[in-house]
Amino acid sequence: MKHKEIGVLFLLASLWGASFLFIRICSPVLGPFLLIELRVLIAGLVLLLYAYFTKRRLNFKEKWKEYLIVGAVNAAIPFTLIATATLTLNASLASILNSTTPLFTALVAWGWLKEKLTVKKVLGIILGVSGVVVLLGWSPLPFSSQVIFSASLSVLAAISYAFGGVYVKRTFTGVDPLSLATGQQLAAALVLLPMVLFNIPAVPVSKVVVVSVIGLAVLCTALAYLLYFYLIAAVGPTKTLTVTFLVPLFGVIWGILFLKENVTTGMVVGLLIILSSIFMISDFKMKSNASVKIKQLES
Repeated sequence: MKHKEIGVLFLLASLWGASFLFIRICSPVLGPFLLIELRVLIAGLVLLLYAYFTKRRLNFKEKWKEYLIVGAVNAAIPFTLIATATLTLNASLASILNSTTPLFTALVAWGWLKEKLTVKKVLGIILGVSGVVVLLGWSPLPFSSQVIFSASLSVLAAISYAFGGVYVKRTFTGVDPLSLATGQQLAAALVLLPMVLFNIPAVPVSKVVVVSVIGLAVLCTALAYLLYFYLIAAVGPTKTLTVTFLVPLFGVIWGILFLKENVTTGMVVGLLIILSSIFMISDFKMKSNASVKIKQLES
């Protein structure tokens, strides 16, 4: 990769890592449902404007039912689970747990698409699960039922991303990426709308929360998608997927800098184990279908 593409790669990882920071700030104030509704709705509208000004045609009519499904499984459900988890977990832990998505994607692809599950991938999955155990058992948070429940929500979000990614591969092959990204966000907004009506916060909203919502929607979602698609076109999906290793690192960095979160030895060890497992199950020598990975890493 050239210096420009490397810079874009790190920018993308920093934006996706920052999403956990913004969610941690906003979720206790707005509640998970309203926060995620604002995220996907604003992001979808921004992508619509981008398509309009760049004269790109978007087509949602032919697969509107499929868009509702992918909007739920690949955005509304995992985003809301992560937002709920961060009511207890800090941003650093949430970002590390979310990095397990490729592990579950390998399992879902094996069960659903009948993709080969090699011994190396099986060992990688086992290693990744052990990394999660180390992370939770050696975390800075007290080992309680609430922490375990919240961590389970983060893992369920990763599993939802895995199913969403495989569904995209089966259903949206050949669909323009901008149409997919825009349709997914707007569909997620429709799915979440009934829940939002019963979860309106009664507390005042500060400027920090407002700015964080805008950052989450515009920067970490809409802009991140555009950067992701740019990298796919510029350097290919295989090199772009190296962002997998950078997102949790930035999630930890932003948590330390802006939320004063503590990094423990257990967090470092757990992160290294999980990243090692991702490397084991990722075949960077093979060409990947970009659509499988769309929205897998964003939270």
